[in-house]
Amino acid sequence: MKIAVGGKGGVGKTTVTALLARCLAAGGKNRVIAIDADPVANLAAGLGIPEEEPITPIAELSDLISERTGAKPGTMGGFFTLNPKVDDIPDRFSKEKDGVKLLVMGTVQSGGSGCICPESTILKALMNHLVLFRDEIVLMDMEAGVEHLGRATSGSVDALVVVVNPGARSRNAAHKIRKLGEDIGIKNIVILGNRVRSEEDIELIRESLPDFPLLGCIPEHDEIVKADRMGRRPFDTTINDVPQELLDIAETLQGYAKN
Repeated sequence: MKIAVGGKGGVGKTTVTALLARCLAAGGKNRVIAIDADPVANLAAGLGIPEEEPITPIAELSDLISERTGAKPGTMGGFFTLNPKVDDIPDRFSKEKDGVKLLVMGTVQSGGSGCICPESTILKALMNHLVLFRDEIVLMDMEAGVEHLGRATSGSVDALVVVVNPGARSRNAAHKIRKLGEDIGIKNIVILGNRVRSEEDIELIRESLPDFPLLGCIPEHDEIVKADRMGRRPFDTTINDVPQELLDIAETLQGYAKN
């Protein structure tokens, strides 16, 4: 199962991604890789990986990039391999917590997201490998939409989950993110309501986004709010205490892969 998670900044998509990854990995049921592909990388905190265990983003592993591509990071043009070896990277450079492996992608610092440079070549090859060739469940916390994905991988992405709040701005952003996903060929694009407080909130999401399949809604929860304020992961003691809605959403996601 390969799932991309997007959404307007502030909707809670990183928290949702972390909770879903933990639900899917609970009790050793599945092997899960969580990909932090957001420039403001904080998926580690959501998974409970301590700050004392720093994670160097793949895009900043200069020696590795030089070795695999034959070119120095930060350079553009010239000759370097466009098909570098990446199959060992997920196991060598990930951090694991409670059955979830975390990889932090990082960003290309020069030339823009579409530049042809050693760093972008490594990131693209790694994402292709994760989506096309790994047999783990892969959850990707994207910047807003699908920045790290391309047409070569889109056909193997089981779903793009767009996290929305009842607020108008996040709901409007869902249309733009869907367009990005459609442009590269992702077939299943669904919304997930987060921080809903009432049935009225759920109906607002349904009525304002009527042509989106609704994956489910996660209620505003005191534990999630408190954990965010204290800088710790929610439901730290046991993931079994999450709202039933989260468990239902995790189960529904696995159905996308079967289909």
